[in-house]
Amino acid sequence: MKDTRRARISLGMLLAAALVLMTVDHRTGGASPLTPLKEAGTTVFGAAERAGADIVRPVGRFVTMITGAPEARRRIEELRAENGRLRRDLVAQGLDRQRSTQLHRLLGAAGVAGYRIVPAQVIARRGTPGFEEAVELDVGTADGVRTEMTVLNGEGLVGRVVQAGRSTSTVVLLSDPASAAGARLEGNNEIGVVHGVGSGGRLLRFRLLDSTAQIVPGRRIVSFGSQHGVPYVAGVPIGVVERVEATPGELTRVAYARPYADLTALDVVGVVVQAPTREPRDVVLPGAPRQAAKEKKAKARGGPDRGEAPGREGDAPETEDAPEEEAAPGGRGDVPPEAVAPGPRRGGI
Repeated sequence: MKDTRRARISLGMLLAAALVLMTVDHRTGGASPLTPLKEAGTTVFGAAERAGADIVRPVGRFVTMITGAPEARRRIEELRAENGRLRRDLVAQGLDRQRSTQLHRLLGAAGVAGYRIVPAQVIARRGTPGFEEAVELDVGTADGVRTEMTVLNGEGLVGRVVQAGRSTSTVVLLSDPASAAGARLEGNNEIGVVHGVGSGGRLLRFRLLDSTAQIVPGRRIVSFGSQHGVPYVAGVPIGVVERVEATPGELTRVAYARPYADLTALDVVGVVVQAPTREPRDVVLPGAPRQAAKEKKAKARGGPDRGEAPGREGDAPETEDAPEEEAAPGGRGDVPPEAVAPGPRRGGI
């Protein structure tokens, strides 16, 4: 529109009319004659505003999502990494507690029996020529480990070392079909040979050399020992007889025993680097301290109790085991420092 005198006069009149209407509306308040006009304007312009917001809002959200996607993705990855770390920490804490318990039981058993051991950790289950069931340890010749040494854990006999490198060694398990160890029944000198039968290490075959010797389920077996303790030291718990097979006409008797050591779930073990000066006999067997106490009481009364002589053939073993503290020497707080062999130790214990 051209800037003319008429246009300026029209603009001035419009401004004056607007001022008059605003003054009248302000002074009359709720009774203003302009109220219906204002309500109609509010309705029309409010609807238009809401329609515009409904159109613009999704567009704004989409733009915000696009611009914030990299930051959100980074935050999600950080939370995932944090959750993974927390889960690993929980698992590691559980394993550390379990390994600490196993190590304490192992050192307690070694201290009671007089074995000098090198603690180790099983790092792999592997096969080796000539053997089906073997594991690898994280100790070797640098830690004093040599071939043909006994390996045990806090529960019982595990096997023997067949290969020894500088920092690792290979152990064939007692459950391997090619494995054999001299053994005897608890409380007497009836000896035999324990053979592995495979089957995941659930059972061991115990062949008693004397076919007339009495053996019943529940009898416990310990290692008989080898000359100079190589490859097996004496007195290590092996297992409990579960069943006895009839062998008519044969010169030996055969029994199947459940091993004390869980040969399918090995973690913390010990390699015996020095045998005890005196044979430990049955002192490491679960329940042995209670049996020893009974024998001591019997001697104090002037003779053994009837039916309680531990060495009598045909007697069933004690049906009530000792409490956890007695059953596992490692459960006590008396771990002699001489049970652990000195020297370098690089294992993961």
